[in-house]
Amino acid sequence: MPAPRRPPMPNLPPFALADSPSSLRNRPYYLLLFFALFTAPLLALHLHLLTLPFFWDEHGQFIPTALDLLRTGAWVAHSTIPNVHPPGVEAYLVIWYKLFGFSILVTRVAMLMLAGTGLLLTFLLAIELSRGADGAPAFLPPLFLLASPLFYTQSMMAQLDMPAMVLTLLSLLLFIKESYLAAAAACIALVMTKETGVIVPAIFGTVLLLRRDWKRALLFIPSGIALALWLLLLHSKAGYWLGNPGFAHYNVAYALNPVRMLFSLLRRGYYLFFAEFRWIGTLVLLSTARKCPIFRKQSWQLTLYVSAATFLLVSMLGGAELERYLLPVLPVFYIAVSVGLSRMRKWAGLAAAAASMTGLIVNLFWNPPYPFPFENNYAMIDFVRLQQAAASYVELTLGDRVIATAWPFSAALESPDYGYVSHKLKVVDSGDFRLSSLQALPPDRYGVLITHTLTWMPSNGVIAIPLVRAFLTRFYDWHPDATPAECEMMRLEPRASWTRGGQEITVYVRKTR
Repeated sequence: MPAPRRPPMPNLPPFALADSPSSLRNRPYYLLLFFALFTAPLLALHLHLLTLPFFWDEHGQFIPTALDLLRTGAWVAHSTIPNVHPPGVEAYLVIWYKLFGFSILVTRVAMLMLAGTGLLLTFLLAIELSRGADGAPAFLPPLFLLASPLFYTQSMMAQLDMPAMVLTLLSLLLFIKESYLAAAAACIALVMTKETGVIVPAIFGTVLLLRRDWKRALLFIPSGIALALWLLLLHSKAGYWLGNPGFAHYNVAYALNPVRMLFSLLRRGYYLFFAEFRWIGTLVLLSTARKCPIFRKQSWQLTLYVSAATFLLVSMLGGAELERYLLPVLPVFYIAVSVGLSRMRKWAGLAAAAASMTGLIVNLFWNPPYPFPFENNYAMIDFVRLQQAAASYVELTLGDRVIATAWPFSAALESPDYGYVSHKLKVVDSGDFRLSSLQALPPDRYGVLITHTLTWMPSNGVIAIPLVRAFLTRFYDWHPDATPAECEMMRLEPRASWTRGGQEITVYVRKTR
């Protein structure tokens, strides 16, 4: 009798065929190939920004903390105010600095390599979560991320949330594949990168307890122990469990105000399911969810538990209510949308995907009519370029004067490490640009005032509505900045001004007569 023919292998990428010995041998090759496939366009899209000076929280927290670790071996920052964030990102950067030296270029490339890993993990997780779907939906989520304005900016920035996304995806992928020990190790790395990541091992442990798998559930306890040890070290060095009382108040007590918490939940929901043309993906999910039995699998249920818990936690904590907190959830949304698109007619699915991608790209350059963090899109680059121009001007022409300005520009002028100046300038921090704040500064303490756009508020935007202004004033302590006429009343005359993308920065010099 002739030997029975082997049944045809499923139409999946070779590295996905776990039962194939040859694929196991070639797995590192395929992983490296797809990492290069996703990382190459990511690097190409950022080539013109690889030496962009640091922005906002980068030079306010993460870069000085990394430099403290690099130069003095201090795990708790001393050149900036310490806070609760664990030092995982800083430790990662220090490895690069040890190998290649500290520079903005090295920092940007290091973070982009991590972001490229995030694209690869999104692809691998999409393969796991889309098994049984028509076509090849796993390729779409990385493309959606590449086009996403938030991922575009955060992928090169030395901040927590993109690394937290990477480690959340890794932990989830390993747990779904039942590599529990590796998942537990990834959870420790996640918790030591961002403290709110502790919700992930908590869910994993709970799931295993419900399955009565006591032994494996114990694997996820060390994540909590690692976070506790960090808090003990932080308390011993800084004297506060969350690093400093201001951080604790702003990110916990302030954020838990019922009105602000409700508004934060609504804002998070709006951003994830509607903003930047994601409403198209939401409609796709609403129209196809019942047709997708895939979503009823245990792997999807676990993924949704992790995403929902992360969504709720970052909505309740964090006074700034930044959209970047949602980065660990964003790939899951795109994976779900891609599965939904596979259930549509081919032409309709292609049209929806193309429209969604176009909307994301447009929103990289288009600013909404309401206040938003500049780091959400290309407005971040406009912000940095304006500050770069002003810093070069004052260093060249007014470098001997004392300069009054608000953070983050005050920090930018105080150290050449951040890419704005070649030497430290004399700076007085005004706190903000409210008239009352500027009037509180003794005139003899500074000779130059530099004001810049801190809040996006176009003249025809929603912040011009009196009811919106009243709401922001009452619940967010918002007040308008001093006008140029009010600055001139304080004997400050404009010397130079730059505008870009609807933002502005102005240099005032004190009148001598």
